[in-house]
Parts: sequence; C-alpha cells; structure tokens
Amino acid sequence: MNLALAGLIVLIIGDSHLAAKDFLLGSLHTALEAQGANVESYGVCGSAPHDWVAQTTLGCGRGERHGMGPAEIEPGKVRTWSLDALIRRHHPNLVIIELGDNMAGYGVLPDLLRDWIAQQVNELLLPVEADHLPCLWVGPAWGSEGGPSKKTYARVKELSEDLATLVSPPCHYINSLTFSQPGQWPTLDGEHLTPDSYQIWGNDIAGEVVKYAARLPRH
Repeated sequence: MNLALAGLIVLIIGDSHLAAKDFLLGSLHTALEAQGANVESYGVCGSAPHDWVAQTTLGCGRGERHGMGPAEIEPGKVRTWSLDALIRRHHPNLVIIELGDNMAGYGVLPDLLRDWIAQQVNELLLPVEADHLPCLWVGPAWGSEGGPSKKTYARVKELSEDLATLVSPPCHYINSLTFSQPGQWPTLDGEHLTPDSYQIWGNDIAGEVVKYAARLPRH
C-alpha cells in the first residue's frame, strides 16, 4: 500500500478546535495517521500564537494525542506547551498550526488588531523558520453567525485574508473558508462545530496536507 504521508513525522498545534476528542483531535489526526504519518497533536482551548511561546496558563483545558493512541484531555486551568520545545522533542518533518479564532475579537473588538496579530504570528514562527521546517497554517472555518461566540462572517473572512499574507513564508496557508459556504457546517455555539462538521473539516484539511506533502523531499 502506497500511503501519501508514509515516513513523515507531523506535529500539529492548535486551539480549542484541536482540544477535544470529537473535534480535529479526532478527525484530522486520524486522517493523517491513515495516510501513514506519525502524528503528534496538541491543542489548548483559548490559545493564540503568543501562548505557544510564553507557555501561558489558560482556563478551559487542553488535549493531546500521539500516534494511534486515544485523545488525552485535561480540563480546567492548564499551561500551554512551547512550540519550540515540541519541535525539539519530536523532530517533525512537517508542522501544522491551527490558530486564528482567538485573535479575531468577535463581539469585542470593533476592528482587527492587525499589528498585534502580525507580532503574534511572527513570534510563533521563529523556531519554524530557524529549523527551515515545512509548515502549514490552517485558518478558521466559517462557523455560524451569532451565538455565544458572536462570530461574524465578515470578521472571519477579514482575519483569514490577513493570516494568508502574514504566515507566508514560512508557512503555506490552508484557507478553510473554501471548504464550505457560510453557515453550511452546523455548530454548537457559532464557533465550535458539531462532531460531524469536524469530521468533514478534518478530512478537507488532510486532503490539502497530502497535496502539500507531495512536494516535499522524502526521507
């Protein structure tokens, strides 16, 4: 069997979308493993890029998953991992970063804090650039407007357009907005998708990872 990602060590970090077993920690992780990758996934609820540098303490839990093992979920107040330390621990051939919604300021900020977002992104990507690692940055999905998250389609579109510019180089941007129409994927609260929606999103991301990996030198 010729698996598209055979031989690749893939390190994934993300926010709450990657911090629960029925979210991307299930669907994306499993889809990449099914293509032969050795996947190490880490997600921290509420996290933005700076948190993965400063190892801040956040209040809504974290999750991790390694290879074909089960998701390990730690609720409550937790500390964020360091991306630099995770790179040194796992020696990945590919880094995937899924971060965005927590920089949008839905319902709180009248405008995107563009300089702040750029500073956060640049700070996080320093170890990726230093090690010349192939990198994919997964942007946020549409979600649904309103709800507790106060998400809006205009703001998530604006954020996605900014991220596409800010993360490249060193990362290739995966625009999750192209996978569906606004509101097409049901959500739990406007921001977090239903398990079925996460399954679709995870599979769509994995498809883009396979395309990107086909251009990488094989080990």
